[in-house]
Amino acid sequence: MSNDFSLKQFDIKQEHTAMKVGTDGLLLGAWADGGKHILDIGTGTGLISLMMAQRFPAAFVDAIDIDADAASQAEENVLHSPFADRVSVRCVSIQDYSVEKRYDSIVCNPPYFTHSLLSPDAKRTLARHSVALPFDELFQNASRLLSDDGRFSIVVPVDASSQIDTYAAIAGLFLVRRCLVRTTPKKQPRRMLLTFSSNPSPIIEEEGVIQNGPSEPLEWYRNLTRDFLLKY
Repeated sequence: MSNDFSLKQFDIKQEHTAMKVGTDGLLLGAWADGGKHILDIGTGTGLISLMMAQRFPAAFVDAIDIDADAASQAEENVLHSPFADRVSVRCVSIQDYSVEKRYDSIVCNPPYFTHSLLSPDAKRTLARHSVALPFDELFQNASRLLSDDGRFSIVVPVDASSQIDTYAAIAGLFLVRRCLVRTTPKKQPRRMLLTFSSNPSPIIEEEGVIQNGPSEPLEWYRNLTRDFLLKY
C-alpha cells in the first residue's frame, strides 16, 4: 500500500519521516500569514512549505529540518511539485541556521510533547518532543530571523498557553492573531493557531471547528483546506 498523501497540486511521500501528514500541519499551512520570503522550521515532509508556496505565488520558501532523512524526503517532495523553483530545503537546526535575509513569514509545527515519556524511536522522539527545539529557543531564533513587519505562526496545544506567553514576551514578540480549534462542536479547544509579530497590535480572535464526527467535516475546515484536500 502506498504511503503517499495526495493533495490537489502536489503529493507528499512520507515513508522516511517519523511524523506523517496530520491535521496540525494542514491547519497551519492553510492558515498562516505569508510573505515574499518564508521560513519553515522543522519542515518534516515539506507539507507546510509546499502549502505556503501554493498559497503565495510570489513567495520563496526556505525549509529546514535537523533530521537528514526528513530533509531528504522534503527535498524529494519539493522536486516533484510545481513549486520546485521557489522552495529550497536544508538539513540544519534553527539554532545553527544563519542567513543574511530576514523573513516576512516564519512557520513552525513544533515538537511540543514536553512531559510525556520519550519514544524508543530516536527519530520519532526528535519529531515529537521538544528535546532538540525547546519553546524558548524556537521563539528566540524566530525573533532573530523575523523582519520588522514579519509574522511568526505556530500550532500548539491549548495547555501550552502559559509557556508560549512567557517565551514570546522574552523574545520580544507580541501575539496578534489566535484561532482556537475544536475537533467537534461539543469538545473544548485542544489546539490553537497563533501568530506573533515584533509590533504590538489588537489581537484578532478566531475559532474553528473541524468536524461533527468522522467523515463529517464542517464548513470552517472545508473552506480552510478547500484548495488542498482532494475531497473538497
